Amino acid sequence: MFNLIKRLIFAFKYKRAVKRADYFRHITHRKHMVILLGGKLHVIAKQDIKTFIRKRLLKKGTTVADVEKIALYTTI
Repeated sequence: MFNLIKRLIFAFKYKRAVKRADYFRHITHRKHMVILLGGKLHVIAKQDIKTFIRKRLLKKGTTVADVEKIALYTTI
């Protein structure tokens, strides 16, 4: 029962993050991704990944292609 509740909460947060990514894509015309960092879903633009690497939120040496592979959702 506990796992079901956790999965439902994650599904709700995931759906909300996907909507946010699509909205940002519509506004800025940049490619956005939904990624899981530290147990939380983050919506970031493809161009901002290097900023995340500099802030040490992603490991040094990580490339944009690596992040695209592990992204849960990517806008078109």
